Amino acid sequence: MNPKRTIGIGKTCPVFLAASILTVIFVASKPAAGTFQVDSKSKGLQFSERLISADYTYGYGIAAGDLDGDGDLDLTSSDCTTAGSRKHNDIHWYENDGKGNFKRGYLAKDDWYGRYERHQLADINRDGRPDLVSVDNFFGSVVWFENPGHPTDGQLWKRHAITEGGLLGAYDVDVADLDGDGDPDVAASSWRLGNRFVWFANPGTTQGRDWELHLIDDDQAETRAVCIADFNRDGRPDVLGAVNAAGIVLWYENSGQPAARSWKRHVIDLAGRPMHGHPVDLDGDGDLDVTMAFYSQQVVWYENSGKPGQGARWGKHTIAADFPQGFEVVAADLDGDGDQDVVATAAENGQIAWFENRGDPRGAWLKHLLKTPWSNAFQVIAADLDGDGKLDIAAASKEELRWWKNGGSGKD
Repeated sequence: MNPKRTIGIGKTCPVFLAASILTVIFVASKPAAGTFQVDSKSKGLQFSERLISADYTYGYGIAAGDLDGDGDLDLTSSDCTTAGSRKHNDIHWYENDGKGNFKRGYLAKDDWYGRYERHQLADINRDGRPDLVSVDNFFGSVVWFENPGHPTDGQLWKRHAITEGGLLGAYDVDVADLDGDGDPDVAASSWRLGNRFVWFANPGTTQGRDWELHLIDDDQAETRAVCIADFNRDGRPDVLGAVNAAGIVLWYENSGQPAARSWKRHVIDLAGRPMHGHPVDLDGDGDLDVTMAFYSQQVVWYENSGKPGQGARWGKHTIAADFPQGFEVVAADLDGDGDQDVVATAAENGQIAWFENRGDPRGAWLKHLLKTPWSNAFQVIAADLDGDGKLDIAAASKEELRWWKNGGSGKD
């Protein structure tokens, strides 16, 4: 296991252009035998909760990466409000001392009255340092902030526009080289005001060029998650999407010429209100499966049983049948047993839990509750924040940022 691996907000997933062809390839399978809960203080894995900040007004997005080049994982977190006496729009970065103690600084502060939310860390200008790409949900913008190389000096990062107001309801982002030209492009969703999946071509070093917007799909009722990954194993990054109001989980196939050709649309499932999930090889068979949290109360995973170059077929398996207002689910080997466990958040009812994979992800999962009530639990990541080789958990709620130290089983 790479101890610096980050899963979730600091994810690396792939994106692309929409096709008029609707391909539904869904294979129903029997749900898991059912999920049952065990106490968070069980004989198994132990987590200890750590508060990072409790003074947010609208925390939403987080990411992890080595921003200052000192070898440990720092955190970024957005916070904003457009009402009341505390109007602000900030992106914090938290300097890690290497042991999971965090000192807050600002990457962006009082940046007009926008609403920075979900974001990604990626080296946009290829200078070897992680930059930050974020949506501004209030103004419908997508922007990136340039890492100055010495973020501990307290200076705000230079803001660059990808689109200013050109993506109404800008909601989620991911970063990958979609067109194969060697630089990172940006994919985004646009919530219920825009109802689109799009991608923006990185102009690279060409002077005076803007990021060009390309459509993946439109007229999709409330686009939420967007994530980039190669689902059919053809060597090209595809795009995973969740359409909340219409109840669609789907992926878009990259033709290899995403700026010139439409993206072929493949429906994974028609169900519920999907929110956020991620690509992961959950069953260890070499292809990418998909986890997904549903606001309509489930946490599931979809088994990719396709063959390389021949599309992907999907079987649905239940991780948790009763998880009201599920918001996000990420996968990580938390207990170090070689298989992928998952962590999930629930929004307004408020909880965060991890589900133990007992070796067969098609069977029953064990639920371990980390915190409840925890109102408006949103984004979650798994990352080794204290450098001990074990994956920890960090998550943002509306008012707080917390992390859970992975203490292992007590036997190591």
